[in-house]
Amino acid sequence: MKSKSFDGMACSIAGVMDAIGDRWAVLILRDLSLGLSRYEDLRRSTGVTNATLSDRLKHLEGHELVERRQYQTNPERYEYRLTAKGRDTILVLQALLQVGDKWAVSGDAGPPLKFVDRKTGHPVKLARVDSETGQGIRLQDVQPQAGPGADELVRWRLTHFRK
Repeated sequence: MKSKSFDGMACSIAGVMDAIGDRWAVLILRDLSLGLSRYEDLRRSTGVTNATLSDRLKHLEGHELVERRQYQTNPERYEYRLTAKGRDTILVLQALLQVGDKWAVSGDAGPPLKFVDRKTGHPVKLARVDSETGQGIRLQDVQPQAGPGADELVRWRLTHFRK
């Protein structure tokens, strides 16, 4: 059963979730970010059925997160690559990984995957920073504010924010 679309909702989070689609698509994006690009490799890595994989790839392509490129003509075979929009979406996956690692959701053996700086080998983490100064910001110092695209529902939500 298809979930209700978030289309038209004045919410950037809902828009990204709508573009991603579902949990299978998250795992497909994960694998594409790791360099897997061929259908069979994506199927093997995720364990998803052929029908589900085809559907999710079409969904991701339709939302311009991935693009399909032919790499063989007889028979026709395609590979999938992240677009610029898809590469930006990987930030969401890295945030999920970071939270999962912090709370050991995959078990006590330690993180199954880490992201490190290619040059230094140091672990990479996402953090809240001031966009002007680059200085770290604590969560308790972050305050939501209506943006130019805010509608009445967004404004209503903000009336419930506790400082």
